[in-house]
Amino acid sequence: MTTITAASTDLFRHVTADKAALYRAIMDVFAAAKRQYRLQLRPDEVLADAVWSGPAPTQEEIVMALAQLATWGNLESQPDMARVATLSDYYRARFLYRLSRGGEAVETGLAAFEQTLRHRAELQTVALEDIDSRLQALRRLLSENVVDVTKAHEILRDLVRVFEDLAANAQAFMAGVARSLELQQADATTIAAYKRRLIEYLERFMGDLIRRSDAIARTLHELSASIDAVLRRVAEREARDAAPGDANERADEAQRRQDAWRERWRGLRGWFLASGSEPPQAELLRARARAAIPQLLSAIAAVNERRSGRSDRSADFRVLAQWFAGCDSDDDAHRLARAAFALNPARHFSLDVQTEENVPASTSWLDAPPLTINPRLREYGEAAPRGPLPRVRERNHERELMARQLAEESSQVEAARRRLASGRPIRLSDMGKLDAHEFSVFLSLLGEALAEQQNPDQVVERHTGDGLLYIRLEPMARDSRAQLHTPAGVFSGRDHMLTIRSTQEDP
Repeated sequence: MTTITAASTDLFRHVTADKAALYRAIMDVFAAAKRQYRLQLRPDEVLADAVWSGPAPTQEEIVMALAQLATWGNLESQPDMARVATLSDYYRARFLYRLSRGGEAVETGLAAFEQTLRHRAELQTVALEDIDSRLQALRRLLSENVVDVTKAHEILRDLVRVFEDLAANAQAFMAGVARSLELQQADATTIAAYKRRLIEYLERFMGDLIRRSDAIARTLHELSASIDAVLRRVAEREARDAAPGDANERADEAQRRQDAWRERWRGLRGWFLASGSEPPQAELLRARARAAIPQLLSAIAAVNERRSGRSDRSADFRVLAQWFAGCDSDDDAHRLARAAFALNPARHFSLDVQTEENVPASTSWLDAPPLTINPRLREYGEAAPRGPLPRVRERNHERELMARQLAEESSQVEAARRRLASGRPIRLSDMGKLDAHEFSVFLSLLGEALAEQQNPDQVVERHTGDGLLYIRLEPMARDSRAQLHTPAGVFSGRDHMLTIRSTQEDP
């Protein structure tokens, strides 16, 4: 457990001090000097190299700020004897400054903090390409008779680094891709431009993800059979760099590193291959990317709704109060009130007025007798029409027509099922021409079968969702092709051996 001392907290005091801008400018100079391999700086060099947000401070202010930073522990100082020319220079306090260990740690932490805040989530198509190329290189390496462990170790390190970067960016993207807060303050032109760029960005990434995911998944599946031995040898190579110990300690260290590599490999498989009932992470990322477009459209709709001028009751009342204050007389205020709150007579509407009442339209609503308002008018904003209710139409003819259409459609679908569910294996290329109903049934059955495939070469056997049919789909050679002619066009793809039979015929 790490203990935070008072001296450690002093290292951050320059961030919140009164002269924080001055202190940060000075520390930026020392951080840059560290990157440039400059060991120590003088006050005049700090003054010349720093970037000041306002007027440059004086030499005395720089010397005082450096002394304060040294007191807090961010800097270390030592007497500067190189420029001593006279006795007075010897007795004058001159110091050289360099970053202390604590100051270097603070600068590293602040740089990481700033980089994390500025980091923008991105979907990396380049990372997918790099992962694919490194997996192909690893497959070629494992196909050799003698595996070069050094090259395998190098490829695996590059693969892990690229994959970790891809996973981190994808996680950040899924956490908040819509950028709703920024869109709430944007204008219509900015929103339209951002919408176009985002949609093009997502389409490009999803196309590349779909195209490369299958190839990466196949390569991972092929490598999984022989990767364990390579991971063990890589772990043993890493364990040779560990601190010296006895044989048991070396064996434990090698086993620990091997377990770490196995865990990384499982994570890579889980991204592109389904594990149990969990879909691959690439599928979740693809779904999240697709969902980003409706989120963007919802944010745009909210902005358009705000720009459409939807009334604000409190703002309207404030404007109305200003109008009342500007009236020259009470009569003007009364006329404004009648117009604003619709206090004019409304007896010209079709309301239930007693026949014996003969009230002119100019009568004030304060002086006129009350009116009976239909409850329907209060509830729905309209009164029931006068006169008798319309007669109920007989729709027997329409019902008979719908029943005939449903029966005809059901018979056509059942005929299509009977033709397809012959119970005999048949190649898709030999099925010939299908009518519209047969093709519709065929597509639904093919979709249910392909949904069960883990890879394109897998044989699928399953029952349909309604439990009426049994399907067996066996892929043929990779270069085989099948074409089905339908009224909608030609349906083509890899040839398969298809068997469909009715479950009612099962013994």
